[in-house]
Amino acid sequence: MNVSIIVLNWNAAKDTIACLQPILAWQEIRPSLIVVDNASQGGDVTQIQQALPSVQLIASSTNQGFSGGSNLGMEWALAQGDAPILLLNNDAMIGETAVRRLIQTLEENPQIGMVVPQLFDEHSELVAVGGKNPAFHMQTRVQHFADDNPVQQVETISGTAVLIRAAMLRQVGLLDERFFFSTEMADLSLRARQHGFVCAVDRRAQASHTISRSASLRNSLYVYYIVRNRLLFLGNHYRWRLDLCGFWLVYTLALVLKLRLGGESVTARAVWLALRDGLNGRFGGQNERVLAYCRGEDAT
Repeated sequence: MNVSIIVLNWNAAKDTIACLQPILAWQEIRPSLIVVDNASQGGDVTQIQQALPSVQLIASSTNQGFSGGSNLGMEWALAQGDAPILLLNNDAMIGETAVRRLIQTLEENPQIGMVVPQLFDEHSELVAVGGKNPAFHMQTRVQHFADDNPVQQVETISGTAVLIRAAMLRQVGLLDERFFFSTEMADLSLRARQHGFVCAVDRRAQASHTISRSASLRNSLYVYYIVRNRLLFLGNHYRWRLDLCGFWLVYTLALVLKLRLGGESVTARAVWLALRDGLNGRFGGQNERVLAYCRGEDAT
């Protein structure tokens, strides 16, 4: 079995190395390992090269976020052939048996364009088995199904650990880099459906995600991109649904007020800037600007 595994690195060489080293010991699958470094500061590239000399390392001169960084890796993988592509967060872990199961699911179901495993956190608690359309749901994680079928269709999937059919990417295109981080996989899910592909979960496969590693940014950057990118997602797919657009505008304004009254000034500022940028069409990476604004500086 062949598969290309793409892992993004951004100032977290230790995590990236810990994520990929167990994969080197796989027996049946001989994956092509691709690391895309998103302009990390310090010696991340050197550390990864020394610890993982067999890995294809793509060093980006700028931080292109999840969407742009993943695209760099997927472009390289697609140039090598039609092996399925596994996007894997560097704070996630997946075993060979689970990947083999996902590959078989793609082979047995030609209508499936992307398939994910069940996702658990570091405490072995279920996080998600797929996702919901963010235009219609505030909480987008699917956590249960009505029946016990091992393979279930879902509206959207996340990029934490997802196996993607190469032929689907050739038809549908890569990720929309305006998202930078968050919601780009939901956007790809809807675009895939427009081309006749579906997203699925194979409940016989499992992966784990250590969410706490990135918890320090969840009240600023994460909130900003989730709120802003929902507006971009609406513009891409539901721009004529004035009811949806109006609902999310009112909801976001109410959220800013609630956060301010609750003393959560950092998160309130992140949400307010996200709303402004979403309405003004200011997309792409905004990390430094968002963090500065959350510290109380003016946004330019």
